[in-house]
Amino acid sequence: MEKPWLAHYPEDVLQTISYPEESLYQILHRSAQKYPNHPAIIFFGNRITYRELLEQVDRLATALHKQGVQKQDRVALFLPNCPQSVIAYYAALRLGAIVVQVNPLYVERELKYQLEDAGVEVLIALDLLYPKIRNIRETVPLRQVILTSIKDYLPFPLNRLYTLKQFKDRNRVKIRKEEVLYLAELIREHPSAPPNIEVKPQDIALLQYTGGTTGTSKGVILTHRNLVVNAVQCRNGLPKLRDGEETVLAVLPFFHVFGMTVAMNLAIYAGFSMILLPRFEVAKVLKAIDKYKPTFFPGVPTMYVAINNYPKLHRYDLSSLKFCLSGAAPLPLEVMERFEAITGSRIVEGYGLTEASPVTHCNPVWGLRKPGSIGFPFPDTEAKVVDPVTGADLPVGEIGELVIRGPQVMQGYWHRDQETESTLKEGWLFTGDLAKMDEDGYFYIIDRKKDLIIASGFNVYPREVEEVLYEHPKVLEAAVIGIPDPYRGETVKAFVVLKKDQKATEKEILDFCRKNLAAYKVPTHIEFKDQLPKTLVGKVLRRVLREG
Repeated sequence: MEKPWLAHYPEDVLQTISYPEESLYQILHRSAQKYPNHPAIIFFGNRITYRELLEQVDRLATALHKQGVQKQDRVALFLPNCPQSVIAYYAALRLGAIVVQVNPLYVERELKYQLEDAGVEVLIALDLLYPKIRNIRETVPLRQVILTSIKDYLPFPLNRLYTLKQFKDRNRVKIRKEEVLYLAELIREHPSAPPNIEVKPQDIALLQYTGGTTGTSKGVILTHRNLVVNAVQCRNGLPKLRDGEETVLAVLPFFHVFGMTVAMNLAIYAGFSMILLPRFEVAKVLKAIDKYKPTFFPGVPTMYVAINNYPKLHRYDLSSLKFCLSGAAPLPLEVMERFEAITGSRIVEGYGLTEASPVTHCNPVWGLRKPGSIGFPFPDTEAKVVDPVTGADLPVGEIGELVIRGPQVMQGYWHRDQETESTLKEGWLFTGDLAKMDEDGYFYIIDRKKDLIIASGFNVYPREVEEVLYEHPKVLEAAVIGIPDPYRGETVKAFVVLKKDQKATEKEILDFCRKNLAAYKVPTHIEFKDQLPKTLVGKVLRRVLREG
């Protein structure tokens, strides 16, 4: 196929790459040998070198193996960004186990579904999340739960602050010793001598859960090769950054595939330092940039909007930033221009999806950048626009479905052959996104074929929210759409029809949603209606609802 974008590749960016035939753990091992004393992790002032990181990974791998973890067992991580999330991730992969990342914001029903669907046997979680785990443990056949505390990796003054101020409710979580194991004890009590288990590039590394058009969450099967390839592709696009010297601001959550690849796996591959922040709080992010001087910041538009509009922004020095990457949602031009003026850095927009590990496109950092576009495909990645109905290739400028083929594309969906066959066709990944390509090979996302809502970079599927609304005893019908939001990009709006003779307030409906959905999925607007607009066959017309 013709690849007009190759003519616009910068001279120092490879058009095709020879990828290492290594597992993700081997990538870490190699960086630990090359940069043993370089900080791998910076966590509220606590610095962990690559040598120390590798030793703790190996110690935990030894402990997990002693607990019976075998190759291809599913090990779930229910953690925010913290040293333990990196250690547990690579320790499980060291044994050939399959990592299942779980969003810490999930409520019990979401957690239960994902653990059961993946067949998780071992769960490694933050201690503060244990009440959710305890409430589902009788119905989910977990072999072992391993808990960890944020304060285990905080330096002493912050350790004390953590206990006294930040988490006053922590001591109210009563945990019987026989119920769980503790990660810190496992690392301390076991040697760094895990068994020699062969892990091949084609072995499954990850089940990364995403939503679907039906609203049912699906496990995307990603191999070590998929994830190593994508980390190498990302590194290739940053030729001016230096291995073993850069520092990444890692506030994108590692349980999200964007943060996992672009903030963690890329950093480990290139020997960068990672400044870990458990969640995005604009004041703490600005303090971290000012103090630790990161050079690379991958984020989502919501983060850049928050920084641009922070009233005390002038107090912080952000000049260390060389390059910022924006993904997961469209980046408004005015946001990009203002952020660059403030920081002096360069920010580019890219594109990806869970099914592609995730990055497939990006604007060149030091080359022809086209604001409003997602740039051009990565090396060894093919992309085209096809007719959504016939599948026929469309010419330059025509709008159709974006399809992608490359070594970072998933193997399929976990135990969902039908969905795999409808999404992967002759190696091409059908993204469900409507796009067009210009004459230079730059791609533009026009709209989503699916009714996906992206709120603050997180995927929200309308049907999932609708199903919760339908469970409310007073609700007759419900429909959910995304509406523009200047901060979150999009936010969730629900239209509700009540049963006859029933009355309900917006607060009552929202409180019900908060009990059954992660916070970012909860509608911010409820509109009560007498009836919903529908087609002749009874399908709700979301388009009419959007048009008001």
